[in-house]
Amino acid sequence: MSTPAATPATSAAAPAKLPGSLETNRRISKWIKIQSDGVIEITPGKVDIGQGISTALAQIAADELGVAFERIRMIPANTATSPDEGVTSGSQSIQESGTAVRWVCAEVRAIYLAAAAERLGVDPASLRVEDGNIIGEGNAGTSYWELADSRLLDRDATATAKPKLSTARAIAGQAIQRLDIPDKVFGRRRFIHDQPIEGILHGRVARPARPGAKLTALDDTKARALPGVLAIVRDGSFLGVVAEAEDIAIKAQELLAKGATWEGGDTLPGNDDLKGWLTKQPAETTISAKQEGNATGPKVKTIRREYTKPYIAHASIGPSCAIAIWPDEVSVRVMSHSQGIYNLRADLQKVLGLPLEKIVVQHAEGAGCYGHNAADDVALDAVLLARAVPGRHVRMLWTRAEELAWGPLGPAQTVAIEADLDASGGVVAWRHDIWANGHTSRPGRSKIPTLLAGYHIEKAFPMEPAVNPPLAGGGGSDRNSIPAYDFPNWCVTNHRLLTMPVRASAMRSLGGFANVFAIESFVDELAAEWGDDPVEWRLRHLPDPRARAVVEAAARRAGWKDWKKREGFGHGIAYARYKHTQAYCAVIAEVEVDAAVRVHRLVAAIDVGEIINPDGVINQTEGGCIQAASWTLLEAVKIEDGRVASDSWESYPILKFSDVPKVEVELVNRPEERAMGGGEHTMGPVAAAIANAVNDALGVRVRELPITPERIVAAMS
Repeated sequence: MSTPAATPATSAAAPAKLPGSLETNRRISKWIKIQSDGVIEITPGKVDIGQGISTALAQIAADELGVAFERIRMIPANTATSPDEGVTSGSQSIQESGTAVRWVCAEVRAIYLAAAAERLGVDPASLRVEDGNIIGEGNAGTSYWELADSRLLDRDATATAKPKLSTARAIAGQAIQRLDIPDKVFGRRRFIHDQPIEGILHGRVARPARPGAKLTALDDTKARALPGVLAIVRDGSFLGVVAEAEDIAIKAQELLAKGATWEGGDTLPGNDDLKGWLTKQPAETTISAKQEGNATGPKVKTIRREYTKPYIAHASIGPSCAIAIWPDEVSVRVMSHSQGIYNLRADLQKVLGLPLEKIVVQHAEGAGCYGHNAADDVALDAVLLARAVPGRHVRMLWTRAEELAWGPLGPAQTVAIEADLDASGGVVAWRHDIWANGHTSRPGRSKIPTLLAGYHIEKAFPMEPAVNPPLAGGGGSDRNSIPAYDFPNWCVTNHRLLTMPVRASAMRSLGGFANVFAIESFVDELAAEWGDDPVEWRLRHLPDPRARAVVEAAARRAGWKDWKKREGFGHGIAYARYKHTQAYCAVIAEVEVDAAVRVHRLVAAIDVGEIINPDGVINQTEGGCIQAASWTLLEAVKIEDGRVASDSWESYPILKFSDVPKVEVELVNRPEERAMGGGEHTMGPVAAAIANAVNDALGVRVRELPITPERIVAAMS
């Protein structure tokens, strides 16, 4: 078969910038392979961490190519073969990767139609695709499989073939069963923890007594004497073991910890007066955003309130895990559930000094975390241990205590809001101040690596304070700090802490959780000052019709106007548009307060633009609501004796199944609009809605999370 001309049949001029991740990953063959056996492989650079993105991307691909969904095979991301789509974070998979997949598959369809037209001697416009079969007038026809040739797609994308109209999509928009669920339900070996690798070895690491402590002496005699111990690895203050069996590795780790002498360590903040500690630290102060306009009237009153969230842990059900092998002395392969395999590779290169192309990181599914957890750290642990046993796979698994105490934490944050009000209660000026660590110390974004073991090895790297992404890119501690309401004047000031006693980094919604909790609690307080209904107050002050639509949808679904006031019961509402540019979300919480707060019902109305998989969006919203409820009611890192002491489920409780509220999701579908991510929109609105509901039930305002019985009592006094 002759290879057709490089330019496919097109229906539009090439855009100045290619859509989504195509701009930085233009080679079509990196994204897709069409096999002669009727299978189509899609290889995105975004990874599935339980959010179901693989299924949604497969739906997009099947629709644009005109094939059955069952023909699509999603290939896990691999630094050697996949497009580099950066980190899977910020609810960007659909708009970045989904957009790229949609446009590249539209172009592939055009390329194959052009190839078929050349073979059949007809106009490409006379051909159509039905499940990969290319059909023309009469008996003329061929198929993707018959034309399959890797040379067809070995070219750069031009994005000149337009995707199908929303009305022509048959698979996107449908609640397709997720691709990953059957394996998980039937216990097949899908997770990184369970990979069936013959002869795999097991590793464990003995951690310092406290952050910053140095290993000054070691007696490893007893650990070395255990049968099955193959290597004791010491590199500065990094200390680990490789053994033939997991139980032997665990026993050796315990013996190494007993034989180690540590000195020094960092000073960590205590549990008392976290707000005071945050506001007294050295900080870099910047104006994140500001608006100056004409006030509706003179100021007659000023109200100021402060809100605080603690450090919180990812608390994944499955601890972090990685598998590494050194096939030879100058190359290493790693299997990891990192959310950014290319970024992880970059930091591994900085630690190891190998050429970048000699390090391959392949993604495998692990426990979801929605942020920067210990997946990257455990990968370096595995690499350092595997170097001691060349040619053997080493599986490194963290313990529950390590996961809770040593993984990066979501930063503590204090928000102070001050509003100037006119005689009618209108806001004439709004000031929003934030004190927090930066919200990212992810790998691959700094000149020095940010992996835990990199702080402990002989040639150690310093742990620098976390930074914030720019507000134009979503922001960090200032994410969702700009008020959504029609205030004429506002100013957001961010105080980024320059000390970081515990590792702070990205966690689901970043600063959006604390900022929305603060803003939406505060506007409820403003509404109460003048006796306004919270829903009506928001509708009156929201200029965006899509924002008002989700507020109205949530209120309607929850029966807001029909709520019957009862002692000890309350309901509350909160709204936010994630990052101010992405998904719209309104949440209504219904709670009962007795010995503790119990959330009975959460109603979430969301607008994510075009919905690719309704079931997936509902799942993400439900999961986000439950996790946010857990953060709001229970979760807080405890620090004692210079270390993170909340290193078990007893000391770091999360919401139990028996306490999970009923979650109802109202989807506002807009298939004509661009698709937006649906992974993080619920976090802040849930926290504020619960806080507002508690206030409605008791007349007590709790401004420091989590909302525990002790905090309620303190607020009463």
